[in-house]
Parts: sequence; structure tokens; C-alpha cells
Amino acid sequence: MKPLDVHHVSVCVTSMQEARTFYVDVLGFEERADRPDFGFPGAWFDVGGRQVHLIEVADMPAGAGSNHFALRVEDIDAVVVEIESHGVAVNRSAYVPNAGQQAFLTDPSGNGIELNQPDH
Repeated sequence: MKPLDVHHVSVCVTSMQEARTFYVDVLGFEERADRPDFGFPGAWFDVGGRQVHLIEVADMPAGAGSNHFALRVEDIDAVVVEIESHGVAVNRSAYVPNAGQQAFLTDPSGNGIELNQPDH
């Protein structure tokens, strides 16, 4: 098998309302209107030609907080300042050869989000 691309990632959240506000207002995701009714709360977002799907769950699955997804950004310094202006804590890491500049934050449910400005 040779995958063509990543279509979407799915993230569990404890509050759809808090998550929607965070992903739209803080991270600038665009919500899609075409999510079918699956019988449980959720949302689909477009992000740079890919999708992030949120699923509301009453209790976070075991190991919550150990998973993350990364967003590629053009200017990590400007992005960190913008996110921090929303009162969200962002932790910068030291430069990582072959990976570039990175910073880390969590959504309101504790899911990890990496910001990545690659070398190339």
C-alpha cells in the first residue's frame, strides 16, 4: 500500500462548544457545513487542504493528552503571539535540526497541538 495523502484526523473533545470556539477563534479553522448527522455531536473543519474532525465524548479515552497533531505554520513567532493573545499558554521548544522550530499547546479538552515551522 502507498497512501496518497492524509485526508483527516479525528480528535475527541469533552465539550463541542468550547472546542468549536477554540478551533475557530484561536486557531482559525474553517468549519464545514456538510457534516452528516451521525447521531453524536461533532464538527468538521478545513485546514490547509486537509480536515480535522472533532467528536464529543462524555469521558476522554485512556491516554488522553499523549496524542497530538501538528500544524505547519509560516511564521511561528507571529502565530505564538496571536495564540497567546487569546490567553492560551504556548510552550516553545529549542530548535530541532531537520524538524525546525516547534511550539506546543493544548485545546480545552487537553489534546496536544504542535505548531511547526520546518526548515524547508
